[in-house]
Amino acid sequence: MSLPKKARVVIVGGGVIGCSVAYHLAKLGWKDIVLLERKQLTSGTTWHAAGLIAQLRASINTTKLAKYSQELYGSLEEETDVATGFRRCGSITVALTEDRKEEIFRQAAMARAFGVEVEEITPNEVKERYEHLNVDDVLAGVYLPKDGQGDPANIALALAKGARLKGALIKENVKVTAFAKDGKRVTGVAWEMENETGLIEAEHVVNCAGMWGHEVGKMAGVNVPLHACEHFYIVTENITDLKQLPVLRVPDECAYYKEDAGKLLLGAFEPNAKPWGMDGIPHDFEFDQLPEDFDHFEPILEQAVNRLPLLAEAGIHTFFNGPESFTPDDSYHLGLAPECDNFWVAAGFNSIGIQSAGGAGMALAAWMDTGEKPFDLGDVDISRMQPFQGNKTYLYERSKETLGLLYADHYPFRQKATARGIRKSPLHYHLHKQGAVFGEFAGWERANWFADKGQKAEYEYSWKRPNWFENSAREHEAVRTNVGMYDMTSFGKIRVEGPDAENFLNYICGNNMSVPVGKLVYTQFLNNKGGIEADVTATRLAENSFVVVTPAATRLADQTWMERHKGNFNVVIIDMTSAESVLAVMGPNSRKLLQMVSPNDFSNDVNPFGTSQNIEIGMGHARVNRVTYVGELGWEIYVSNDQATHVFETLHNAGQDLDLKLCGLHMMDSCRIEKGYRHFGHDITSEDHILEAGLGFAVKTDKPNFIGREAVLSKREVGLDNRMLSFKLLDPEPLLYHNEPILRDGEVVGYLTSGAYGHTLGAAVGMGYVPCKGEKVAEMLASNYEIDVAGTKVKAEASIKPLYDPKSERVKDDLSNSQTKSNI
Repeated sequence: MSLPKKARVVIVGGGVIGCSVAYHLAKLGWKDIVLLERKQLTSGTTWHAAGLIAQLRASINTTKLAKYSQELYGSLEEETDVATGFRRCGSITVALTEDRKEEIFRQAAMARAFGVEVEEITPNEVKERYEHLNVDDVLAGVYLPKDGQGDPANIALALAKGARLKGALIKENVKVTAFAKDGKRVTGVAWEMENETGLIEAEHVVNCAGMWGHEVGKMAGVNVPLHACEHFYIVTENITDLKQLPVLRVPDECAYYKEDAGKLLLGAFEPNAKPWGMDGIPHDFEFDQLPEDFDHFEPILEQAVNRLPLLAEAGIHTFFNGPESFTPDDSYHLGLAPECDNFWVAAGFNSIGIQSAGGAGMALAAWMDTGEKPFDLGDVDISRMQPFQGNKTYLYERSKETLGLLYADHYPFRQKATARGIRKSPLHYHLHKQGAVFGEFAGWERANWFADKGQKAEYEYSWKRPNWFENSAREHEAVRTNVGMYDMTSFGKIRVEGPDAENFLNYICGNNMSVPVGKLVYTQFLNNKGGIEADVTATRLAENSFVVVTPAATRLADQTWMERHKGNFNVVIIDMTSAESVLAVMGPNSRKLLQMVSPNDFSNDVNPFGTSQNIEIGMGHARVNRVTYVGELGWEIYVSNDQATHVFETLHNAGQDLDLKLCGLHMMDSCRIEKGYRHFGHDITSEDHILEAGLGFAVKTDKPNFIGREAVLSKREVGLDNRMLSFKLLDPEPLLYHNEPILRDGEVVGYLTSGAYGHTLGAAVGMGYVPCKGEKVAEMLASNYEIDVAGTKVKAEASIKPLYDPKSERVKDDLSNSQTKSNI
């Protein structure tokens, strides 16, 4: 069959994800679907995947996608008559350490909140389900009965057949060589096949090229950060009387085990991986494997023989080494590329492609069909990637670590160790000299806490109180009772300039942007369902000029959203993040500190909350915003990078007379959660309605024609289905992070979207949504609430108002209730 001249969509790559996208688009009724595979279907990495199909992932929506995959694969064989080898044999993960036990028990609690069937089991119960296992040092296990395994190649071929049955054209041995473009749109896909070449005009393109995804993206000017790594496994000779077994994971030994047709497969995600393909992947690569490296695999095998003694008697039938692609953060890439308005990506599946492909294909197809995400996909959205992350040297260095992180302890606040030090604030070395311990976020090195003199200035990870717990508590106390200063330079700063700046922002923002020069507006970008696409603060700098401040990780996504909705508005949108540094000075004595270094007036009359002014500071100039994310009197100081160190030195030197404390961003998180301030990506996402998030004050429906207005009006009319509540544990000992189940009167009703320790409140605090259809707030709060912390139910106090300073008297500097700043 010859290739068509036109197509609605061209899918590049015929692995399991490309076949899934074709299948799901066809299922939605799309016509003129063309899938081009450079060699044969599944010949890249799909054919040699282990085929483990687990439901539980790190977040609710990636779990939702994985659950969908196993449900789809269970019915696919009947639909297509292609044997997928899918069977629900269950899975067991065992813990050899107390830290791992807490991790897997927290995952089990999370699974229940996500509706996944799960059971915590004892070592004896592990042994009953997996008789060959040495459980002498096993502390506990987690069993998921509906997990399974399948034949990766046949799953892909079944999806391909399902797509063909609905009219999709799938063509093998056709290589995509280039893309034709017009502005920010791809208009055509150039191909070659034997001695033939051609061009397909395309409305959409989907990059499903797997480990070639980076290269295919570059052809379209699209950044797809991923790198191939060698992935090892062995398959034994046939083992007599070996029965079907659950999939077994022993992450403390970096190993997984799968029974298949009377043999055992042992695979590894070793801590120090071997990147592959630094100079590009050979063009003739097809069903290939890489050279054996037994020395590299031997430590895994030695531990495995102890764990499963029968391996000592079983011969090795196959030693396999094949490439898999890994991303900088171990989450796959899905969605519409920021650089192109019709170029989609589904690639970089980090060895979980089979379990993810069904759900990922479904979600991407739904997004392409409606133009809107079917639910929050922030964890995997390609727009989370920063431009520098496409750098080959960076990817090479980071990929050494990311493969092993799949089975590493997933401690809270765990920092990547490789490819560090790329983005630094001008204040970085000042902070380092003062004992700052840095974390990495979107490539930025950010001071998270400050070590004391003589204290080791590095993280020691734990599920309990970490080594920096008391350091952060003192920083927290300084901001609550005196004054603290921290670096916020990493936050995104987007300038919106032009005659239509006000009208444009009024169209994409829920709040009213028709404000005087010098006024700050806290607002959200809404989608048509009233969900939150961005959470920002905008400052009006001049009649035709605003600066929009965004979280560091979402700057690119937020700017892309703005560009895609610019339409005919006469504005320019410019990323100014690297032009200015930002210092936050927060706490009851923040005004006193600023008055020591500036002749300007910081009183409520001149500089009330929510306003900005240009000031002299030291011997320089800055713009200060009276705003806070920690719930105290305070200012954010915006200063050009050339003067940033001078302003820091001026404030830091003057602050010695006030016992100024340098603070990190862990402090900011613990303060903001006490105040109930939402965290974008956790507490508020594209599928959380702004009214249910408790942010109705930030949306003004009396202004016409803004995105999401009808959804807000409709929700106000029909009522809320959920409400965001704050929870404080009544036991001061346990810690909260996120995804812990919320129990109301003994029943699981939701999960915490975020959590942290509230040092002022003296206990851990979390936030989460609770169903409330037809209920009044008083009824909700009258219930008994508990939070499931690693299987232990802990009583909690619930509140719809902030647990700290509910009337915001401290933020507004209005303590007329006779309390003093020092005794709160």
